[in-house]
Amino acid sequence: MTCLPAATDRKLGLVIDLDTCVGCHACVIACKGWNTQYHGAPLSDMDPYGPRPEGTFLNRIHSYEALPDDGGAAQMVHFPKSCLHCDNAPCVTVCPTGASYKRAEDGIVLVDEDACIGCNLCAWACPYGARELDRASGVMKKCTLCIDRIYNENLPQEDRVPACVRTCPAGARHFGDLADPDSAVSRLVAERGGFDLMAELDTAPVNKYLPPRRKDRLENAAPPLTPIASGGGLAGWLDRMLGGG
Repeated sequence: MTCLPAATDRKLGLVIDLDTCVGCHACVIACKGWNTQYHGAPLSDMDPYGPRPEGTFLNRIHSYEALPDDGGAAQMVHFPKSCLHCDNAPCVTVCPTGASYKRAEDGIVLVDEDACIGCNLCAWACPYGARELDRASGVMKKCTLCIDRIYNENLPQEDRVPACVRTCPAGARHFGDLADPDSAVSRLVAERGGFDLMAELDTAPVNKYLPPRRKDRLENAAPPLTPIASGGGLAGWLDRMLGGG
């Protein structure tokens, strides 16, 4: 079985704003495209144009209708979900070959595809359903935080973020070091009351979510947030798309 590091130097992860996400799936498509072409075995699709298409994805969006406890107006909440890079990652400790591991230098949870035997134990252990066995390659796939982008010095600085963050047209996804209390993502979590997904499981996920604000009480809502990354938001996204970036 694989051991978790006692501590990590950094905790790189995502902060996802559920108040801002519009459920457009741009992050899903960007993730699929980047991870099919670059790091590791491609993300396969099975019968993509047939009656029952299916494929491997590292990021998915679930949409829910939420009804406030006090009987206010219902509202739609779009909930993106991928690997949360937990400090107490159960997917790592059940791996019989050491293929699943957590890096001490940055806290990213990865899979060594050469050592993976496709036994599915890590997928069963993950309470978030964040791992998928790729049927074509026979290895387990999961979010890598685009490790081949964030450390790539050949890319401009603004592109050294996960593909989902760079693509989000609403500026709902933020990336940074959550071990640093002064980082932009840590300040965002503190200001907006960011929370752990299923905290009662004691997995200590690194990724955080910002709660959605009541849409039927806009007069009491905080003003819109300025995107953390330069070139973020709708205007930045349009510039990148039109410029082919």
